[in-house]
Amino acid sequence: MPRKHLVAAACGLLIWAGSAIAGPLKLEPASPQPGSVKPGLAVTYAFPPEVKTLAQAESALRKGQPGAPLTGLDYWETEEGQPTLTSGQALRVAARIKGYVRFDAAGVYVIDFLSNDGLRAEIGGQTVAVIDERRPCEPGDAVEVEVPVAGWYPVDLVYFQRLGTACLHMRASPKGGKLDYMPDRAFGY
Repeated sequence: MPRKHLVAAACGLLIWAGSAIAGPLKLEPASPQPGSVKPGLAVTYAFPPEVKTLAQAESALRKGQPGAPLTGLDYWETEEGQPTLTSGQALRVAARIKGYVRFDAAGVYVIDFLSNDGLRAEIGGQTVAVIDERRPCEPGDAVEVEVPVAGWYPVDLVYFQRLGTACLHMRASPKGGKLDYMPDRAFGY
C-alpha cells in the first residue's frame, strides 16, 4: 500500500476512534428556522485550469459564478464527457454548495458521502467529511451526528472534480439502520 494511503488510513482510524470516544457530533439547527425554502441547493461554480486539492478548489471559487441549483445530493456517476452536477462542464469543476438539509426527527444519525473527487462537508456547524484527493466514486468515512431537534440544518460543501467521471451523494440513517441515499426533498435553499 502506498505511503499516502497508509497515512490517510491511520488518520481516518484516529478520527473514528476520537469520535467514538467523544460521541456523536452535535449539529446546530438553522436559527432562525427558514420560513420557506426552494427545493434543492444553491451552487457556485469555478473552472480552474487545474484542481487536485480542496485548497485549489476554494481558491478558484473566490471568483466563482452562480450555477443552476442542484436538485439535492444524489448525483450518480457520470460517463466520461458528461457534465459534472449542473455545471455544464465535464472536467476541472469546483463547486461551493449551500443550503439546508432537513431531519424529520431528533436522534443520532449515521451519515456519509460518496464523491469523485474531493469534498469537504459541513452540516449544522460541524465538519462531517473531508476527502482531499482524486478518487473514484466511493464512500468516505461514516460519522455519527446528533440531531437535537427536527428541522433544517445548514449545509456548506466544497467539491471538486478533476478528470474522468464525477459523482456526489449523501447517505444517512438513524443509528443502527441501513445507510440510504438522502431524497431530494430533504434539501432546500
